[in-house]
Amino acid sequence: MSLDLTETTITEAVQKTFTAAHDDRMREVFCSLVQHLHDFTREVQLTGDEWFTAVDFLERVGQMSTPTRQEFVLLSDILGLSVLVDQIAHQDGSTSTTDSTLLGPFFVEGRPKAENGSDISGGVDGTPLFCHGSVVDSAGNPVAGAHVDTWHSDGDGFYDVQQAQKLHDKLAMRALLTTDERGRFWYRSIAPRYYPVPTDGPCGEILRAADRSAMRPEHIHFWFQAEGYEPLITMLFRYGDPYLETDAVFGAKRSLVVEFVDHQAGETAPDGTTMTEPFQTVEWTFTLERKDQGDVTDRAEQT
Repeated sequence: MSLDLTETTITEAVQKTFTAAHDDRMREVFCSLVQHLHDFTREVQLTGDEWFTAVDFLERVGQMSTPTRQEFVLLSDILGLSVLVDQIAHQDGSTSTTDSTLLGPFFVEGRPKAENGSDISGGVDGTPLFCHGSVVDSAGNPVAGAHVDTWHSDGDGFYDVQQAQKLHDKLAMRALLTTDERGRFWYRSIAPRYYPVPTDGPCGEILRAADRSAMRPEHIHFWFQAEGYEPLITMLFRYGDPYLETDAVFGAKRSLVVEFVDHQAGETAPDGTTMTEPFQTVEWTFTLERKDQGDVTDRAEQT
């Protein structure tokens, strides 16, 4: 290594340190990362003070992160990186399966399992919501036994993990369900609400500095996993939500915008209950992609 490195030769010198890497992909990624990072630094003529500010920012992002508050995920989200990675992973442009979108920072492991038809609200007050979904393959065949993670905010736009003290550390408005033999799942909860992404941490500083909206449109999260199928992480967004066009994390997609139907008190809910208060219903069919596309062709030919 030269002891007389310059602004231009430093890049190649760093890249050469990855030459002996045993993992070809690791070498490719890091050499490219160094190239782009150095090019960016030269392009904007990054100052020493700005570098210190950036390092301090990343340190605070790490310090803000917890098992239930993923500030690094939020940073990736508001910079559009999360959506970009998802788009690259699904760049075949298939229209036969449901579009994917962000996981978001509020997914929690260890969520409670629930039977179809259960009330997953956890006792949180709000407008009753009845969600009914079907899971099928690209040929329209039901996918039985699929695991369905679902989670959403309350009527004020807060997730359970954001109000741990109020809920006494209990999880609410989230569950793991399983589709029946007809590929169906259904549950009762409460209607979610649009909300701002957390702005009390370093990511909020970026949004305020850019004078950007922090709002996310109203939505419900879903994560589908079934044997023989590619996993699907997606959401359903409420039609008419005022923040669909300005989603702070770029996750809203036209194909995932659906009707959250309003019903009046006195009407009968999907579970047969005559409701004494207004309620909402949402119904959607989710299409999964088979891992073995050849198998789909074979099955279609057989039918």
